[in-house]
Amino acid sequence: MEALLLALLMLFSLSISNTSLAKNLVSKTQSLKSGDTLVSKGGIFEMGFFSPTNSLNSYIGIWYRQDPKKTVVWVASRDHPLTNTSSAALKITLEGQLALVADNQSVWHAKSSRSVQNPVAELLNSGNFVVREADDESPENFLWQSFDYPTDHYLPGMKIGWNFQTGHEVFITSWKSQDDPASGQYTFHLDPTGYPQVVIKKGPTKIYASGPWTNLSSIQSGGKDSILPYWLVRNKREVYMTYGLSKAISSLRFVLTSNGLVKGFVWEDQTKEWDSFSTASLDNCDAYGVCGGNGFCNVDGFPTCGCLEKFVPNNNASENLSSLGCHRRKPLSCLVGPSSDGFQIYSGIKLPDTNNSWFNESVINLQECEQICLRNCSCTAYSILSKRNGGIGCLIWFGDLIGIRSVSPNQQDMYIYIRLASSEVTTGPNHSSSMGRKTKIIVLCLLLPVVIVLLGVLLSWYFCRNKKTEQRLEEELELPMFDWSTMIRATNNFSNKIGQGGFGVVYKGVLDGGEEIAVKRLSKNSVQGLREFKNEVSCIAKLQHRNLVKLLGCCISGEEKMLIYEYMPNKSLDFFIFDQTRKKLLDWSKRFNIINGIARGLLYLHQDSRLRIIHRDLKASNVLLDTDLNPKISDFGLARSIVGNATGDNTKRVAGTHGYMSPEYAGHGIFSVKSDVFSFGISVLEIVSGRRNNEFINEDQYVTLPEHAWKLYREGKSIELADEHIAGSYDVVQVLRSIHIGLLCVQQSPDDRPDMSSVVQMLVNDFALPRAKEPGFFFGKEYPSDTHSKSSQNEVTITTLSPR
Repeated sequence: MEALLLALLMLFSLSISNTSLAKNLVSKTQSLKSGDTLVSKGGIFEMGFFSPTNSLNSYIGIWYRQDPKKTVVWVASRDHPLTNTSSAALKITLEGQLALVADNQSVWHAKSSRSVQNPVAELLNSGNFVVREADDESPENFLWQSFDYPTDHYLPGMKIGWNFQTGHEVFITSWKSQDDPASGQYTFHLDPTGYPQVVIKKGPTKIYASGPWTNLSSIQSGGKDSILPYWLVRNKREVYMTYGLSKAISSLRFVLTSNGLVKGFVWEDQTKEWDSFSTASLDNCDAYGVCGGNGFCNVDGFPTCGCLEKFVPNNNASENLSSLGCHRRKPLSCLVGPSSDGFQIYSGIKLPDTNNSWFNESVINLQECEQICLRNCSCTAYSILSKRNGGIGCLIWFGDLIGIRSVSPNQQDMYIYIRLASSEVTTGPNHSSSMGRKTKIIVLCLLLPVVIVLLGVLLSWYFCRNKKTEQRLEEELELPMFDWSTMIRATNNFSNKIGQGGFGVVYKGVLDGGEEIAVKRLSKNSVQGLREFKNEVSCIAKLQHRNLVKLLGCCISGEEKMLIYEYMPNKSLDFFIFDQTRKKLLDWSKRFNIINGIARGLLYLHQDSRLRIIHRDLKASNVLLDTDLNPKISDFGLARSIVGNATGDNTKRVAGTHGYMSPEYAGHGIFSVKSDVFSFGISVLEIVSGRRNNEFINEDQYVTLPEHAWKLYREGKSIELADEHIAGSYDVVQVLRSIHIGLLCVQQSPDDRPDMSSVVQMLVNDFALPRAKEPGFFFGKEYPSDTHSKSSQNEVTITTLSPR
């Protein structure tokens, strides 16, 4: 935000109608009419009708009450002005909706999230105008609030960002001009793509990007002495930035002006005026992409645009580089090992646009961050996020670096490590300790004998204690065993982390013969234990099918327990299908092949394998993709084998992932092959739509993907469910049939659902399908809205993947 607090604000004066009555609430019996005002309880804000200078139009707005100029911070009907306010009123309708009515016509309305018996509208002392139940003042129960629909002002306590559950974005839109509050062409956003950053757009075009949130300084300290204590909140449900006030400031506001500048103002009680402030002035280098990819902008230099050190201009550009950009003087090798690329440290620069970036806050040191970048040929740079929670975090960029410019030392204390050919690196990250070499040697010599003796004693006790347990487990598992030293060597001492779940961490490894493997290592702190470990081995050890991940062996050494699988280079299905960029790689033919593969894998488990196995946790993150994007079902930690001709069982230990569990299993612990069929149906609908199973909402209640698909199916509009990214590449009949099959699989009653044998036949043949019945009830209101991101304590799914 350092470069967002910019130039002069165009002040405007407003003519406010004479106040004849100050109201506290708007209700079904009390409206706000021309000449009335609504005053917040603390008296800071006031609301009523106003007309901008040089304008004949009128609007409903909120302004600071103590400000003689009546600076408006929010406008209700900005794009629907009134020319006559004699009959206008802001009221709560009989239907319980907040509306601005004139001449018996609705000019503007605020659609509440739900209906209540006695709704009222109130202006809070924060400047937030809210609709709530009359006897319920808790913020989490607001039916509607103006802070979710701001105009040109960013006020303390307002959240700018995204709600991932509803898909609603809160952003700022400028006035059209200083005398016209209609929506202007400039907007101010928090962009969550990659690592969060602030962006300003002119229409659809990005004109400014702040770089990562860690790049915001000057006002970023967020401490008690900061002029602007701020917070960035980011979780699976939402991401937003907000700020508060320090004790020394009574009022503060930010405004996006009609010419696209952001300006901050502090209220001065003595002068009764707003004093402007900013941390930096906007200059030519703040324009987005002004020097192109890998270009460097120096506002004090001539020419302004140049290349980063060890980079050269594209297309033999002249000295005035403009937006042509630069490329590396020597190409990257993308090799791993002694001939790998290196990194050049750059400081005193603004970090690049994070639109094409990836981050991991659990990384604990620079070496780990560097290795993550080196293992991915597309990674071009990395930086730390912050020093907290015992680690540094890791932020890496892919492709060209956009928006690098010079900054003064007090504006930027971050470093960036840019990837270069090894021969080009002149300086590198300094990972060495501050302890001197001689000191280290002395300490090592003193401690080494003691350490050796202690280790000998401990190891003798340890191996004697666990030897019988290891021998017993090896006999029970009947699976090739790998020793501890082989795993250390294969995984380079467990340095190549590729995933993490309830079971523990998954690492990529390479055996001595060159075979790539995935090593699933049981965490000592995991809620999973020996039972889940043995269960996964016993279920999958002797299963062989092209659509099941292959278990190669295991490793047991003391308390260390590992499973060794074939390596899947394309990670899991959810890595593609729910990512707006990567899902484009899955055209309809690939998606249909994945659906067929999952179906055949389940059919093998249910019918054709030596044991009848119920997976109990089938979902996109448990479907891995091989080199050719063929699916392989994985993660059998919760699977159960059924004896004889039985097709199901029941349990008091319900385990799995909410939203994918069938109603009878989630509600009563009854599981069967039809439970897996239900999970398969959810997965089919996700693959076709490219959306998670609980991504949808409507005005009254939480609505899941099956319910949404069911509604479209009943209306004869099922094709609307198809992902827009497969438009033009799909067979309409095939897509509609897949949706129909998915709905058949998620029906309420297990008896109505087809078995996997029938599903496979439905997918490959064109015979008429039975009409689908309503999906299972165990959706929506039965779970909180973030259930897709939470699972039971026994979930062992690998869901956090690191790029390679």
